[in-house]
Amino acid sequence: MTTMTESKNDTGRESCREFSKKCSSIMNDAVSIAILILVTVFPLIFHNSYYDILETKYQCYRFCILLLLAAIPFLVLGMVYIDLKKFEGQNTNDFLLRLHPRNWKKTFCAADAAVLAFWLATGISTLQSDYLHEAFWGDQGRFSGFLLLTLYVASYIIISHFWKFNGNFLELFLAVSMLLCLFGITDYFRMDIMHFRKTSDAVIAMASYTSTIGNINTYTAYVGIVIGLSSAMFALEKKPLKQLWYYLCLVISFTAILMGRSDNAYLSIAAVFVFLPFILFTNREGIKKYLIITATFFTIIQFIAIINKLYPSIIIGTDSLFTIIAGFCQTLRLAPLLWILVIIFWIYDRKLGKNTSFSVGKNITLVHIWGVLILLLILAVCVVFFDANIRGNAERYGSFGQYLLFNDRWGTSRGYIWSKSLWMYKRLPLLHKLFGYGPDTYGCLVNKTIVFDVYNVFGNTNLDNAHNSFLQYLVTIGLTGLITYLTFLGTSFWHLMKNRKKNPYIPAILLAVICYVFQSSINLDVPIVTPFMWLLLAMGMAACKEKTYAP
Repeated sequence: MTTMTESKNDTGRESCREFSKKCSSIMNDAVSIAILILVTVFPLIFHNSYYDILETKYQCYRFCILLLLAAIPFLVLGMVYIDLKKFEGQNTNDFLLRLHPRNWKKTFCAADAAVLAFWLATGISTLQSDYLHEAFWGDQGRFSGFLLLTLYVASYIIISHFWKFNGNFLELFLAVSMLLCLFGITDYFRMDIMHFRKTSDAVIAMASYTSTIGNINTYTAYVGIVIGLSSAMFALEKKPLKQLWYYLCLVISFTAILMGRSDNAYLSIAAVFVFLPFILFTNREGIKKYLIITATFFTIIQFIAIINKLYPSIIIGTDSLFTIIAGFCQTLRLAPLLWILVIIFWIYDRKLGKNTSFSVGKNITLVHIWGVLILLLILAVCVVFFDANIRGNAERYGSFGQYLLFNDRWGTSRGYIWSKSLWMYKRLPLLHKLFGYGPDTYGCLVNKTIVFDVYNVFGNTNLDNAHNSFLQYLVTIGLTGLITYLTFLGTSFWHLMKNRKKNPYIPAILLAVICYVFQSSINLDVPIVTPFMWLLLAMGMAACKEKTYAP
């Protein structure tokens, strides 16, 4: 009798476990469908050329996440009903126990707490705003109001907690990104294969728009994410065919970002070359891959410079920082020198054999040395900025002087916008200093304070963004919002770095997001590219929770 009872209990527990797995699978499938739309449809979707590209992308993202948020309660209610009927609510009770405060350490990490604090700060910012409607919808800015920020946070929580990581979605993201990059490259050659520029007036008016992304600053922000992802995957991949695929992605994305003609691209590129060694410089294979990536980048610069010289009539052409870097590379013959260095290191690596470890001393590694070099480089840059701005020696640095001298004209008037942003923030009352003027209400504050100054400088009053994501958050959601946002980024970066050896996609995601954050210091957060930062972070955090990885 006892044996029969135990057998029934075992069968019941097994059925309960199977039901729990089924529920998790259904939830995972729902989230996967949303991610699939975000990595395939969302980057490519457009409606009326570039005229409504921001609205179209925003509506697509909003629809996708709201649909997911609407589907989840129905799925949960259905599963709870079945659980109560068949298993007396055992699975439901287990789930609710996991949400009990005493179990928060097991279910939530520091990044989760930070992102919820960020959402709370944006909520308070919205409620205390003088422009409640505009702060909620963001319709007087770039649609980055409380609603969109809520969707970012909600999607992050759902994906990072209820989705089983699948690297195929990142492969799809790369494949779709190659299409976008190729569209951008063909636009550089004035081919207009998307037929976005059907009239001669449109050709002139849309010169600073490209691919299916829009403004070149936004486009290069997107491609910067792709470069971070593909460079890390190429460097960490061991299978030859996949290495070739990632290298092809890297070559195309390097070409696309340079032909994007936006100087913010070089911040993303700098992020790759600065942070990749912290992942790679632990063995000889990593050093070799880093040298190949570096040689490839400068080779592509030389290649584009040659095209610009030979076919000036069929291309849009590059200027500003690219011209300076290309001239520098040509003078030093940098690309061939780097490839010679790659060959020398490859021969050296072959002679040393299979042991690929690399160390300088017992307690000193190449990563430590690289960290010291980066600190020295930062110090040198600070000294140069001091010399150019305080001592007035900008001309000493030749063509680089225009980038070193910070004034109102710096960065296509970003110097003026940033100084005015700080001026406006200093004059806000204490409550607004803490929680800002309201999400995406920068334009409202400008119209209330410095509208005539802006008109005198720009000839119009259409200034609705600080052109620096951190300053934008400081003014619009206040010091509290900015601190919680930075805390979220910092804790999520730390978590990804801590778990980087679990899965090669994790360090790739980390580098991709760092590339985005770097360029956002002189760019805008808009619902064309910013959703990918939140999506990748959520996917990376989901990957960290996985115990095993099947390549």
